[in-house]
Amino acid sequence: MKHFFNEQPKDPNRRAFMAATAVGSAALAGGALVTPAAADATQERPNPLLVSTDDIDIAALPRMQQKLVAPPHAPEHTQVAEGGPKVIEVEMTIIEKKVEIDHDGTTIWAFTYDGTVPGPLIVCHQGDYIELTLKSHPDNELEHNIDFHAATGALGGAALTYVQPGEKVVLRFRALKAGTFTYHCAPGGQMIPYHVVHGMNGAVMVLPRDGLKDKHGEPIRYDRLYYIGEQDYYIPKDDAGQYKHYDSALEDFTDSLKAMRTLTPTHVVFNGAEGALAGDNAMTAKVGETVLFVHNQANRDSRPHLIGGHGDYVWETGGFEDDPAIGIETWFIRGGSAGVAIYTFVQPGIYAYVTHNLIEAVLLGAVGHVKVEGEWDDKVMKQVLAPTAM
Repeated sequence: MKHFFNEQPKDPNRRAFMAATAVGSAALAGGALVTPAAADATQERPNPLLVSTDDIDIAALPRMQQKLVAPPHAPEHTQVAEGGPKVIEVEMTIIEKKVEIDHDGTTIWAFTYDGTVPGPLIVCHQGDYIELTLKSHPDNELEHNIDFHAATGALGGAALTYVQPGEKVVLRFRALKAGTFTYHCAPGGQMIPYHVVHGMNGAVMVLPRDGLKDKHGEPIRYDRLYYIGEQDYYIPKDDAGQYKHYDSALEDFTDSLKAMRTLTPTHVVFNGAEGALAGDNAMTAKVGETVLFVHNQANRDSRPHLIGGHGDYVWETGGFEDDPAIGIETWFIRGGSAGVAIYTFVQPGIYAYVTHNLIEAVLLGAVGHVKVEGEWDDKVMKQVLAPTAM
């Protein structure tokens, strides 16, 4: 079944219709049509968070290919921009595949960007262009697209990126705002949440051109970056209460909608599956290293917490134009967004990175580990008395 849209145009020119509708919707504000004169009036005060597009010759900009990598890792990048704006070329292939999501063998047909949940992290600097070649594997069954929260116009690019199995599309947009932003599939109607909760989401990090800074304007540098995608799954159960398995993508559609309507996930995991960031898959660091954590949640609110550590600097909303919060114990990631926390490790050992809804962390799977090497400092923490009889 190749097409399944709810309340979407059915004619052959649907893509053109969607593109035109998206562009036209930009003229609406607060439910009222903004006339050209009114729009001009609003431009009397320039937006300091917006990068100017005046006098940009895109064809003359240098181009750079960015090789995307599987989470929790990030592609190679500089923390401070070198030179002026660039066109960052990236490529992703949409792959529908059956994956196990817990230690009991529960499966889901995941809809993925580049085969991973979450999709790969894209990194650029404010003012750069991202030029994405989006391919849909010929073996796929569904139509897909991509909505970049980092983009401006055309439903975040969703209206311009519909691809059928075996097709490709190229989208270019300018990263006008600095911060971390989610992206996800948004085919329309019921298919939007259906695709998102089947794993089809990821994040973009748009760094300020002069790098991250604290509220005093002093630079903040990081030694490592880990990218964590929190995923909520809604796996249907049979009459005996056992998780159901399906032989192909979309076969679970009706059952999944019923499970999704409960708003109660059966699994909440990091990077696609229970244990994906724990045990042998744990993140690593060394005492004295500064680690940046990007946390993406495309659908539900979350409360990340690093047990044994803190958020030295935290951009909860992901907006790098904001001053970072300092010394946070647990931070808040709004559903449909990505945020950043930075911590310099002081002690060695195993740290647990969790969502501090501890029911979801312990019972549903949202736990990751950071293994930190180094020398223990008794002045920071010491067991003064070992357990002994009173």
